[in-house]
Amino acid sequence: LRNALRYFEPQHHEVLIKEFTEELETYGRIYMYRLRPEYKMYARPISEYPGKCEQAKAIMLMIQNNLDYAVAQHPHELITYGGNGAVFSNWAQYRLTMQYLSEMTEEQTLVMYSGHPMGLFPSHREAPRVVVTNGMMIPNYSKPDDWEKFNALGVSQYGQMTAGSYMYIGPQGIVHGTTITVLNGGRKISKNGEGLEGKLFVTSGLGGMSGAQPKAGNIAGCITVCAEVNPKAVHTRHSQGWVDEVIKDLDELVARVSAAKANKEVVSIAYEGNIVDVWEKFDTENIYIDLGSDQTSLHNPWAGGYYPAGISLEESNRLMAENPEEFKAKVQETLRRHADAVNRHTAKGTYFFDYGNAFLLEASRAGADIMAPNGIDFKYPSYVQDIMG
Repeated sequence: LRNALRYFEPQHHEVLIKEFTEELETYGRIYMYRLRPEYKMYARPISEYPGKCEQAKAIMLMIQNNLDYAVAQHPHELITYGGNGAVFSNWAQYRLTMQYLSEMTEEQTLVMYSGHPMGLFPSHREAPRVVVTNGMMIPNYSKPDDWEKFNALGVSQYGQMTAGSYMYIGPQGIVHGTTITVLNGGRKISKNGEGLEGKLFVTSGLGGMSGAQPKAGNIAGCITVCAEVNPKAVHTRHSQGWVDEVIKDLDELVARVSAAKANKEVVSIAYEGNIVDVWEKFDTENIYIDLGSDQTSLHNPWAGGYYPAGISLEESNRLMAENPEEFKAKVQETLRRHADAVNRHTAKGTYFFDYGNAFLLEASRAGADIMAPNGIDFKYPSYVQDIMG
């Protein structure tokens, strides 16, 4: 509460502390919703921004693009993507930053620390207009629980790659790299120089970065099944053309994939549901998976980055808020099921790789059968080790 009140003159504290206490108790964070702008949030033409230099106006445009309702994952909470990739920690920071940018000259630099504007400093025309840092944590105090604590205190935020640096451009920013990964994964499993025609790639996640996977699969020329538990994310990626078809029933999915294999189609399918159900269903139905991976947000497993199988999205969100220990137990149970299903498929010949989302790490922490015989390495390689390297 003290950290939140530092943005305001003392005469306002008596009123604000009641609001901020309520937000903290309700959301676990202080977002300062009274300061959320009423105007529509979107990237306007650069000429419409107030300011003394074009570079500052451009940064204002980028910030508003990151918080556009059509772009951001949780715009009211200032989260652009990845479950916790923040632009700012609260709306006071947004307003202060936009004010600084409107006043900035080409002889000044704005310094940002985890969403907090430190102020305008003298610099020169060739200097960066903004210097940004996010998540500056001392390693011995950077465990997930430490990070959650400092984030709730309002003194550190996780900016992801392009949320806290105002440069988010959605799946288009990663589709080229994802395509190269899928293509090179195809080369790894190629027997006689053939491509990915008629081969099946199974993965999950249709968020800001993971949403590039089905389009990458199409470009690479395979059949892609990408599971996503959030109907909003499914609708967004489908309406934007990142995925071709949406299926909600597992039996229908099996039939559709079987037909696509028989006809060697190039098609991407979003399964609206849990990825674990897909891996298990394809195992029992003997649907051969050529390539497998995962892009759920397992850097953030306890706050919506990975959802447990067997319960609805709504029930999961309720558990997350009201009984976090039970939610964590269900997530870890699902991770063990997930790993077991992957293991059954790899025993049949599937090539599985970790896509840098901490799937193998969190599965190992959950006690899943995911370690190599030496007890140090994982059974499966990361894409950096095996595909890109």
